[in-house]
Amino acid sequence: MAKKPEDSERPGRIKQLRMIAQIIKQANPKGMPIVYASALGTLAVCVVIGLVTGWIWYLLFIGIMLAMTVGLVVFGQLAQKAQYSMLHGQVGAAAAILQGMRGNWQVTPAVAVTRDQDVVHRVVGYPGVILVSEGPGNRVQKMLVAEKKRVQRIALDVPVYDIQSGDGDGQVPLAKLQRHLMKLPRNLKKPAVYEINNRLKALPQTLPMPKGPLPRGARMPRPKIR
Repeated sequence: MAKKPEDSERPGRIKQLRMIAQIIKQANPKGMPIVYASALGTLAVCVVIGLVTGWIWYLLFIGIMLAMTVGLVVFGQLAQKAQYSMLHGQVGAAAAILQGMRGNWQVTPAVAVTRDQDVVHRVVGYPGVILVSEGPGNRVQKMLVAEKKRVQRIALDVPVYDIQSGDGDGQVPLAKLQRHLMKLPRNLKKPAVYEINNRLKALPQTLPMPKGPLPRGARMPRPKIR
């Protein structure tokens, strides 16, 4: 059976790990030594216990398995931190974090945008509808209130939450954003999640107004309604 073109273009698992290792190294030069030290330290502890108890070969095998597991866990945590550091301060960073969540989370990025590049993203999941903003708190609060009113007209009795992502007072940092959403109560069942998300797709996006006067003869684009 012939391989699909897109399959042949995907990097292999080893190449992916090398790419991630390079990202970790750029974000934290001590990152990969920490991964190696955690794995070797775990193996060393198992070997010492094996020498003391006389079960050296058994614990050597167990130690290798544990060392690989510990190394991969530390590797994954450092890779996640590197991702956060690369996204920090970029427009759309919260959307990238939200789209990386596992489970039944329907993410629609940039449902509302301003000319100052303040953004509101919409997430539909088991808790209900979650609106996540990016930008200074004194500016995005009005956006969240306006978007919440629009959503409530469609969602009716479905709970609607609003969250400000960022480093300001009362905002949720990127590194804690996924965890914050996971802690919300489960109010909907799976079919209701898809139903609400499909209904909300009919809402037009709030397009940003351009700075300065419009050129002569220019027209503002009209949002498409599905």
